[in-house]
Amino acid sequence: MPNENRNWIAFIVVAGLIFLTYQIFIVGPQAKLAAERHKAQEAAAAIAPAATAPTALTHGQALGRSPRVVIDTPSLQGSLALRGARIDDLLLKGYHVDVAKTSPLVRLLTPEGETDAYFVQQSWLGANLPGLPDDQTLWTQTSSGPLTPEHPVVLTYQAPSGLTFTRTIAVDPKAMFTITDTVANQGAAPVTLTPFNAVQRVGLPDALSKSHGAFEGAIGVLGTDSYHLRLTSYKNWKKGKVDDDGKWSSTGGWLGITDKYWMAAFVPEQHEHIDTRLRTMQDATGAEIYESAYLGAPRAIAPGARITEVSHVFAGAKTVPLLNAYKKSMGIPQFENAVDWGWVWFLTKPIFILLEFFYQHVGNFGVAILMLTVVIRLITFPLANRGFEMGVKMKKIQPELQALQKKYKDDPTAQQKEMMALYAREKVNPVTGCLPVLFQIPVFYSLTNLFTVTIEMRHAPFFGWIHDLSARDPTTIMNLFGLIPWDPAMTPLIGGILGGALHIGVWPIAYGLSMWLSQSMTPTQGIDPTQQMLFKFMPIMFTFILAQYAVGLLIYWTWSSLITILQQYVMMRRFKVDNPIDSFFARFSAAKPETSG
Repeated sequence: MPNENRNWIAFIVVAGLIFLTYQIFIVGPQAKLAAERHKAQEAAAAIAPAATAPTALTHGQALGRSPRVVIDTPSLQGSLALRGARIDDLLLKGYHVDVAKTSPLVRLLTPEGETDAYFVQQSWLGANLPGLPDDQTLWTQTSSGPLTPEHPVVLTYQAPSGLTFTRTIAVDPKAMFTITDTVANQGAAPVTLTPFNAVQRVGLPDALSKSHGAFEGAIGVLGTDSYHLRLTSYKNWKKGKVDDDGKWSSTGGWLGITDKYWMAAFVPEQHEHIDTRLRTMQDATGAEIYESAYLGAPRAIAPGARITEVSHVFAGAKTVPLLNAYKKSMGIPQFENAVDWGWVWFLTKPIFILLEFFYQHVGNFGVAILMLTVVIRLITFPLANRGFEMGVKMKKIQPELQALQKKYKDDPTAQQKEMMALYAREKVNPVTGCLPVLFQIPVFYSLTNLFTVTIEMRHAPFFGWIHDLSARDPTTIMNLFGLIPWDPAMTPLIGGILGGALHIGVWPIAYGLSMWLSQSMTPTQGIDPTQQMLFKFMPIMFTFILAQYAVGLLIYWTWSSLITILQQYVMMRRFKVDNPIDSFFARFSAAKPETSG
């Protein structure tokens, strides 16, 4: 196994060194430069003369541009604007900006006129029909009270063309709005109207650069005979690099804009034919407007007749149980794919389902992670056990291998032939010992994605100092894990490095120690001294690398390493092979020298 693993070990070491160098000398300085640039821009804005473009409004000013109806549910609070009948002011109850419960609630939707405006808009299109409701139409509230799950809101608007629009907006206790439009034609001529629904965002979200690879942008599941997940990142959206120009026909499905954890999306009735469009525009300030929209089927309305159009708006956190519940109750195709499961979705999804199952029984995602680790190790036990068995057998025959290498050092062909004969005689297959390592690669990616993109991990506590499993370990060895009242990240010149690549907490150190112990129980005889040195350096390297990841991932790997050590120990005892654990305790059980009486 040592010869077969040599290139693999070298690759891991080199990749880790490149990653560490990149973090220290590129990411750290860039972050510091960006912070300084932001401060300079703020300072310049404070002394610069008034800009020619319109000034962004405060939140209060933006809300004051229209009469409003309060929205109050167990999950949402905010308001909708009577001008345009927009849902454009939403906070998410139960989700705070940071871990502190006193921090502000997460804002999902923002009125037009503010920086980073984000809202949903519904209107009607029709040829040669004046006064159709649009974003400037002032609707009249004919119902009383705020919008709650128990009390829908009824709005009306009378168009000059003789059309009467009645809009009923209902909301459930979670995150789904239901909008029912009734249009009555009180004119003398038939008309044809087309419903138009859009999610619009002005500018890019502030947290986009912090998404760590999670998809953000236009999203939808659309199709006729079969449904397909459609994703367009903000970067490609702005450049116009959109498949089929963003024009897809679909029967039902859904379409909107997603952030890492939150989403606003329209869900038409699943039997309705729609035509979608993705486009970008610029507002009066020059800011980019991203629009994800669809046109419903045209509706002909005879004089004295009326039509009804029903659509739904999801506006909330992308919790998987909630998405699955809407998928089941409303028949929304692939709604759970609003979460970015990654390319190993076939692993990530079942792993999350199992993790959620454990959480429902123990009430702590950290404990659920420990239980998940045990299950994954049980599933992979036959493969891992076989690999450990081969590793132990390899360690047992190391003296014979070294003797063959010495005997045939000038004849590589004969050496290889004798080694193969030894493997066959002892029933050893070196490749089998590498299988457990190879299996961990997709599991690693799957878990990394799981802790990064699922909102269930966000601000989920464990025990002690761990209050957010999706963030890295907040402790650092640089201030003796908080014993010294000093924030390394605030150190002049090197704060970016100390608070970034050199931010090593308790859990990364625990993982590094467990990896070191596991590797010390792995045979290394037969590897040249340079390779052995690199092999011993790997626990230190991975301590620095994984310290930048979510602490939930460190908890999983540390616990997994401890299980690995237990398996290795049992296997080495079974085959009567020396191991460092027995050697360590033997030092304390050695007989004391006798003393003369």
